[in-house]
Amino acid sequence: MIRNILFSLSFFTGIIFISLLFLPTLLFPQKFVLLGGKLMGHWSRICLKFFLSTNIIIKGEENIIKDRKYFIASSHQSMFETFFLQTIFNSPVFILKKELILIPIFGWFLKKIGSISIKRDKTTKDNLSFFDDISKTIKNSNRPLIIFPQATRVLPTERPNFKKGVARIYDELKIYCQPVAINSGFVWPKHGKKNSNRDITISILEPISPGLTKETFLNTLEKEIYSELDALN
Repeated sequence: MIRNILFSLSFFTGIIFISLLFLPTLLFPQKFVLLGGKLMGHWSRICLKFFLSTNIIIKGEENIIKDRKYFIASSHQSMFETFFLQTIFNSPVFILKKELILIPIFGWFLKKIGSISIKRDKTTKDNLSFFDDISKTIKNSNRPLIIFPQATRVLPTERPNFKKGVARIYDELKIYCQPVAINSGFVWPKHGKKNSNRDITISILEPISPGLTKETFLNTLEKEIYSELDALN
């Protein structure tokens, strides 16, 4: 319990400090704000190691796409991946809930780094331009898009069907997909206490080429990520 309290206190204090430190960069070019995101990712690793004795293992770094445009589809069990994946990939562009953009200061950073927001389960004017926004972002930037096809954080043993939106993105963009499996929920679950002395493994799987049907892609992506999570468990 003491470890949990010290971890949470130190982690969130550090995140607030970094946010305030980088607040002036909101007036500068985007690249300065992106440095703050990477720093938050490294801070999460430091806190996990120091307070929870957690090592972060990265598998499959050789699979990271380097010479073409792509988007990342990652499993989502914890707050951890939203911070740490920024240290592995080139400052990914996040797709996130509209409500997060409205949070003071935090939302300002999300907007500045080019995050794309959507109102879930609603048909709105903003949502109708959602895929146009994604296409423009991919066309005009070398940063990869990142999406969590489970749509929300789930328990390590849960296996919900992936949302069809990831297949729509794959079909619309016609670029490679980088699947990522992360078992972070065993250490840093959505609810409840955090667990010490367990490793978090980030497994970067082989890319999925463009050209598949939406149904085939969705089935392939889901099977590969869940098979890897089963192996990591």
